[in-house]
Amino acid sequence: MPVLLFYIIYTHMSLVIIGTIAYDAIETPFGKTDKIVGGAATFAGLAAAYLYGQVKLIGVVGEDFGDDNLAILKSKGISLDGVQIKKGEKSFFWSGKYHNDMNSRDTLITELNVLADFDPIIPDSYQDCQYLLLGNLTPQVQITTLDRLQRKPKLVVLDTMNFWMDTAWDDLMKVLRRVDVLTINDAEARQLSGEYSLVKAADKIMELGPKYLVIKKGEHGALLFGDGEVFVAPALPLADVYDPTGAGDAFAGGFIGYLAKVGTINFNNMKNAVIFGSALASFCVEKFGVERLRELDEVGIQQRIARFAELSKFEIID
Repeated sequence: MPVLLFYIIYTHMSLVIIGTIAYDAIETPFGKTDKIVGGAATFAGLAAAYLYGQVKLIGVVGEDFGDDNLAILKSKGISLDGVQIKKGEKSFFWSGKYHNDMNSRDTLITELNVLADFDPIIPDSYQDCQYLLLGNLTPQVQITTLDRLQRKPKLVVLDTMNFWMDTAWDDLMKVLRRVDVLTINDAEARQLSGEYSLVKAADKIMELGPKYLVIKKGEHGALLFGDGEVFVAPALPLADVYDPTGAGDAFAGGFIGYLAKVGTINFNNMKNAVIFGSALASFCVEKFGVERLRELDEVGIQQRIARFAELSKFEIID
């Protein structure tokens, strides 16, 4: 009987992700797209769903988004009970052009549309949230999400960007005090801390609230700080990078998806989570939009993880 009780509790621990569900139009040196499905919650949700079976999204779309696009998420078992569909309105739209190095980009168009007055709704079926990913959105929406959960989740991961550091500093400081993990890139870490050294930056940022910090360095891997330790994850050398748009979000989804799967939060599991996040992100960039994330299977993911393990394996011979 105690075993059965544990099973019931475990299967109802959900992973909730809030973020944008949107349209993107992308131009890179390798091609150009018209409007395609994108958004932080979309990429993160698809990545997480390969690792954990109770993924639930919070977001908002317009009437233009279409059932076929929502079906992409539903096909992976993702709950959309927290996704609002605004009749007569348009979905968030972003268009960008990447430079030849694929690390820098220009924003061509940003249309907030339904995102302009987004007020997150937390369904009763989401109140079992044990793992929460606050995807890249205004810090005020992230705070509102935390306030509307009846219990503090076991783990809260925050993803943010330089735009919110420029425009919503005070709210960002408030949400940082309430999260366990922050994921940002190296430029954002330097801006947030005022330190050029990433080691010094990490110390300052963790004083703001997060117990762990992940600094993403794109094609140069990722750094994990926490518990007085540092872990450096390699990046997988790829012959073709077509579209890096959702890579950071896929990383965050894979990261928290792995931690939800193992259920124990410690530095060693965090290290593995960084590798799983990196693996999902490496798939994401191989095609435009969510196309590559839609077609993965468990064998392919395990093979990619093994490649990451090989990259950092070495022996010292006297």
